[in-house]
Amino acid sequence: MSENAGAEQFNEDELVAPSWLNTEFIEGVLRSHEKAPELKVTDLKITPASAQGDHYASVMFRTTAEYTTMKGKFTKPLILKTMPHEEGHKKDMLSNSHLFSTEIGMYSKVLPEFERILREAGDSTKLYVPCVYHSMEPRQVLIFEDLVPQGYAVIRDRPVTPEEQKAVFTKLAKWHAVSMKVINEQPDFLNDFQYGLIEMPTVMNDPMVTTGMANFVEMLSVDPELTKYKAYFSKMQDVYLSRMAEVMQEFRKNRQPDGHYVLSHGDFHLRNMMFRSNKNSGAFEDVMFVDFQISNVCPSSVDLIYSIYMLLEPEQRCELGKDVINYYFSVLVDTLKKVGYKGVFPTQDGLWKEIHRHKYYDFFLMSTFMPMILAIKANAFKMADLIQNNDIRKKVYFLDGYQEELKKLLPKFEELGYFKTI
Repeated sequence: MSENAGAEQFNEDELVAPSWLNTEFIEGVLRSHEKAPELKVTDLKITPASAQGDHYASVMFRTTAEYTTMKGKFTKPLILKTMPHEEGHKKDMLSNSHLFSTEIGMYSKVLPEFERILREAGDSTKLYVPCVYHSMEPRQVLIFEDLVPQGYAVIRDRPVTPEEQKAVFTKLAKWHAVSMKVINEQPDFLNDFQYGLIEMPTVMNDPMVTTGMANFVEMLSVDPELTKYKAYFSKMQDVYLSRMAEVMQEFRKNRQPDGHYVLSHGDFHLRNMMFRSNKNSGAFEDVMFVDFQISNVCPSSVDLIYSIYMLLEPEQRCELGKDVINYYFSVLVDTLKKVGYKGVFPTQDGLWKEIHRHKYYDFFLMSTFMPMILAIKANAFKMADLIQNNDIRKKVYFLDGYQEELKKLLPKFEELGYFKTI
């Protein structure tokens, strides 16, 4: 493989590490983490940490440090995450956001407390990978243990197996349950976690978001089997983004007495999960969630509806993830009981009513994110091109598979009455 061909696997801004990411910096990080002032880095290898399409809201590198201490020679594989440093759309979109302060809070405060609560209930579920270092000044940086040497990998070239999917929703349900207990018993503990997708300073005005419904309606005009739905979506074009925002901000601005509120992951898609199987038997062992940059308190439906479009397979999507979401609910209730939740217990019927009530989040994801994620899964386009170029985005609405899914999904919405009150 040529050097250029290999480079095409990675995001362009991750091909060359910034000058400050050097031996001196990593040596200081490891001296503090290992509590070994004599530690000396003897070799440092730096490579891109992720593939095209895995993420957009950060720059990531994989560093393998060889070092010595009084105890001997060691090797430490690390993942370093920082803000975009190159001028352009990515830096403009993200530079004034709360992404890093949110994620630092998740790793340093929230996830350790959530695990503590689970341990007290006799549950050994691991919610996060250890954070080795974090800072906001002079630059925003997070450093974690690298999960790849531990046998974890991102799934890119195949569907998730039923066993893997079950593990994903088991872990999400446990996380959500513990967060419900915390919200109920320590209402101020999560006050800082109020910055979801739409609180990112430029997102709601970004063409990637604002052109989605127009592109969708244009596509509906072309396919005779879908044209009947054009009137519904044309009618909502001026309001659907504000209605979607109402869903995501409901906890903060319009809390409902029967709402199911949790600390959400916020970006719950397949590339934000790493799976581990036994290297000898191939048996599945664990899934680890990563990337908590837009975790915030909101309805549980935000993670659940997002997973329908960004994680599930087409046949599950056309049933709105009924089986896996009902399974999630069973684990949620079981975990609430185990951790001693003292609030009003959610009901399965109530959860589905909330999901249906939040239909504008469906409409947003279906019209704007779903075609792009299908294109990325198919390796049809680069993520950066999709985000930055509307002419390219228009093409994804006509890729094989997307329209076929709509021909099953839109009748399902009609059956549920989603179009009656637009």
